[in-house]
Amino acid sequence: MRRTRSTLALACTLLAGAAAHANADGVSLTIYSTATPGAIPPEMYRPTPGQNRYGYGNPWNQIPGYAMIRQDRTLDIDAGVSQLTFTDVAALLDPTTVRFESLTDPDGTSVLEQDYRFDLLSMDKMLERYIDKSIIFNGQEVTLISVAGGGMLIRGGDGRIQFQEGYNGVVFPSLADGLITRPTLLWTVAADRGGRQDTRVTYQTGGITWWADYNILFHESDNANSGTVDVSAWVSILNQSGGSYENATLKLIAGDVHRAPEPRPTYTRGREMMYTADAQSKAGFEEKAFFEYHLYTLGRPATIPDRSTKQLELFDTARDIPAEKILAFNGTASFANYGGRIEDPNFGVGTETKVAVYLKFDNKEEHGLGIPMPSGRIRVSQTDDADGSQEFIGEDVIDHTPRNEEILIRLGNAFDVVGERRQVSFQRGKDWIVETIEVTLRNQKTEPVEVRVQENLYRWTNAEIQNISHNHEMLDARTLVSRIMIQPEGEEKFTYTVRYSW
Repeated sequence: MRRTRSTLALACTLLAGAAAHANADGVSLTIYSTATPGAIPPEMYRPTPGQNRYGYGNPWNQIPGYAMIRQDRTLDIDAGVSQLTFTDVAALLDPTTVRFESLTDPDGTSVLEQDYRFDLLSMDKMLERYIDKSIIFNGQEVTLISVAGGGMLIRGGDGRIQFQEGYNGVVFPSLADGLITRPTLLWTVAADRGGRQDTRVTYQTGGITWWADYNILFHESDNANSGTVDVSAWVSILNQSGGSYENATLKLIAGDVHRAPEPRPTYTRGREMMYTADAQSKAGFEEKAFFEYHLYTLGRPATIPDRSTKQLELFDTARDIPAEKILAFNGTASFANYGGRIEDPNFGVGTETKVAVYLKFDNKEEHGLGIPMPSGRIRVSQTDDADGSQEFIGEDVIDHTPRNEEILIRLGNAFDVVGERRQVSFQRGKDWIVETIEVTLRNQKTEPVEVRVQENLYRWTNAEIQNISHNHEMLDARTLVSRIMIQPEGEEKFTYTVRYSW
């Protein structure tokens, strides 16, 4: 390891010959997430049978995120070369990212060597270390010969060898060399002068992530296609890094930060979850643009325990935001053109009959939002007037959404409104196709509804609408949308003829 500036921020214990005493002065963590909203599986929260009490071994732990940790401390450091053992580090830290700096004497204090030790104490590790050595079993001194299959072979003082299932009754004379109870950084430090120094250490750790959860309450107006929404947002932080961060300055990065690819193990390890909500202070997150991302800084210290999921309010509830309920029928959603002409007359005949339900609102300050919204899962509820309860009506996920952009949430499918798409006619010539499509919409509600019909002109790139029954707009050269009003218990037919040529 090349010579590095020393900021000895995580010092806890000194080896013989070292004279350092650490006082914890401050910790800061910035968490980066690659979590797909709503996709953290339950097994990541539960312990795997047979794992040790830390659950480590997988360096990434398959938690989709990471954090930069910074700790500032004041240390007493001897002049000359000494060794320091630092045990307050995350178990999943990346040793190649450790950076040290002495704030008091940056030119005169440096780290000559660094070791990261993570061979943690366990029964299996102790037994491995004591093969061909003496142990105490049921009060008798015996020699451990081998360990396998949850049992062990031992040789007694009379020379006889026996198999013992399980490890009950085993006593070790002492702790085996090389085993430690917590992940540890061991530093060899050179200092021009002794005494107290303000120091800092930063490193990157895996096993930690965050995501946003949004809760929306929809208030339907007299117009069945409009209403308002109340939007609240929470940040969930999952910490399985093997480190706890007390009274930390907390920052969250939202955006797609590129990293060099790393090999990932194919198995998952999880641990128990402690679910907490932070309500100690009203000082919430302050958002600002940071490079090409967005940075959210919590306005109060937060404690993020190891093996926990913590929830923090992202922003105050925004109320009475104008919203629109949209019914949409896209009978061609499952059909795609992968580059060639589609001349098969039966292609696209069988279609979906469901009418999808969406909720749309604008992320604008004039409507009470105007906040860069990190990707997350959105759950939508509506109040039942009969008893005032809030009933779940659907959920979706959103990508990172800048201010002043539209938010569209798919809630499900309409119960009382259905659609049907059929091919009325199909003609084909040497270099052309003419096709007529009919979409039938039926409304079994007691109030009128508007349905947006979308048709993808998927057969070929050169498409010309020759005849159409309703007003429409082209979203692009091959996608048309028509808004169709259907009366209560009524039916409406939408037809169009398109000519493809090449």
